[in-house]
Amino acid sequence: METQSSSFSTLRSYLHALAHTPHRFARRAPSVSSSHEELSRVKARSGSDMQKTLRWFDLVGLGIGGMVGAGVFVTTGRATRLYAGPAIVISYAIAGLCALLSAFCYTEFAVHMPVAGGAFSYLRITFGEFAAFMTGANLITEYVMSNAAVARGLTSYLGAVMGISTAKWRFVLPFLPNGFNEIDLVAPAVVLIITLIICYSTRESSVVNMILTALHILFIAFVILMGFWRGDWNNFTHPGNPQNPSGFFPYGASGVFNGAAMVYLSYIGYDAVSTMAEEVRDPVKDIPIGVSGSVIIVTILYCLMAASMSMLLPYDMIDVEAPFSAAFLGRREGWEWVARVIGVGASFGIVTSLLVAMLGQARYMCVIGRSNVVPAWFARVHPRTSTPVNASAFLGIFTAAISLFTDLNVLLNMVSIGTLFVFYMVSNAVIYRRYVVIGTTKPWPTLSFLCLFSLTSIIFTLLWHFAPAGKPKPFVLAACVVIAVSILRVFHCAVPQARTPAFWGVPFMPWLPSVSIFLNVFLLGSLDGPSYARFGFFSGLAVLVYVLYSVHASFDAEMEGSLGQKNVEILEESAESEEGSQKV
Repeated sequence: METQSSSFSTLRSYLHALAHTPHRFARRAPSVSSSHEELSRVKARSGSDMQKTLRWFDLVGLGIGGMVGAGVFVTTGRATRLYAGPAIVISYAIAGLCALLSAFCYTEFAVHMPVAGGAFSYLRITFGEFAAFMTGANLITEYVMSNAAVARGLTSYLGAVMGISTAKWRFVLPFLPNGFNEIDLVAPAVVLIITLIICYSTRESSVVNMILTALHILFIAFVILMGFWRGDWNNFTHPGNPQNPSGFFPYGASGVFNGAAMVYLSYIGYDAVSTMAEEVRDPVKDIPIGVSGSVIIVTILYCLMAASMSMLLPYDMIDVEAPFSAAFLGRREGWEWVARVIGVGASFGIVTSLLVAMLGQARYMCVIGRSNVVPAWFARVHPRTSTPVNASAFLGIFTAAISLFTDLNVLLNMVSIGTLFVFYMVSNAVIYRRYVVIGTTKPWPTLSFLCLFSLTSIIFTLLWHFAPAGKPKPFVLAACVVIAVSILRVFHCAVPQARTPAFWGVPFMPWLPSVSIFLNVFLLGSLDGPSYARFGFFSGLAVLVYVLYSVHASFDAEMEGSLGQKNVEILEESAESEEGSQKV
């Protein structure tokens, strides 16, 4: 029998493994883990356990800290100026609703299986190893990109506080391509300092987050009050330049949804909260309150802050880099001190969002390491700190390197599409798991429903964006909605649920997860072509890594017995077949 390192022990062994890639892919890609395995044998591969020290108020604090800084203080200015205008308030509400529905799906999985893997683990027990790996790769990409974006946003707000132009914080290397040629030394320094903090202790990291978040909430309240007090309601409908589109919806409904797709970056924080499930004392009680509660609170805060910013300045005068500070600087003289105060508050928020997101990305990488699709070195939990030090340090250094030179706009578009894809997959997974039990129920009715519903959502999205305006368009869109609802109704009546959650489940199944699927598909359709090109490029790299490394490492682990085996005889026959082929 082959050992775990057999595929990589020699060049000849690796070439032999590559020759059997189709067989191994067919065996490992659809292989499904179980929640029992994830909670026992897979979890044990980290060595030491993560300590259960977090309560619901810690999760709410982590959720608020993780979301607010990344959303309002980095993406609002760009989304308002370029896409939604004053209707950015509606964009945040739409993105918040989509995030809340996805949060329900995350919560059902997290309560049932409180491990640190988040969406990776949820898809691994539902759709198999390959779907989980692709999701994990996109999760790691989105976290690294978003953290790098937020770190570069911090530079802009520090400049606003000190009265120094962002250009003076950065220098340009002309031999690098545009979008990658502005070097920022402050952003990677901040990322590396936070990396040291999260390596030390989760509990202490939570305490630091609670303190900074409390201070940050005070600044948020200050921004909202000042905006409504000193703002002008006319700014909701009148641009600064009369030649620009006017009204509350200057770019129409499409602009609102384009803005919602961009500000969806704001809600990555709740996903990071779900990765803390392994360190929660009472998952059944604490996780639903922590995840859903933080999304609701943050959505309200976002809408109020976006409204206050829109009142302070016309949408076409809002600064895309540091919108809130610049909004007060754009007022009359004597308000510079307000801009400085906002810059300090934004800096607190950005630091907390970095802290929480970097906690989350390390735990994702840790659990991916447990599954053997990346080196097990990433799975190690340090016995003294009870934290995934290896994953934290590696991703911290990688994030710092990205933040050193990559433009904010490139990062934001890449992050939005990765986030929406992962949330879409989790919404599908929660329906599949409710209606399918392997070996008991047939999966085809549920898979057929998910495919048909997604296809209808895609057709609606394409028609919305590309069909020419005119009388037929509303009727065609309405027909798509009727078809989607009919498909959903038939599935709901014809296919019974195969399992009932023991502790907490998404209400109104399958309606709410289906709405989440539709909204995620629709928001995906609002992104631009280059975003899809970058997403396709990184997804292609992930497939390449899986084919060249992960599937072979996973197969070797299965041969060694460190992964679950459902049919030992088939496994032994497979091993004999490959050994015979090698001899020939």
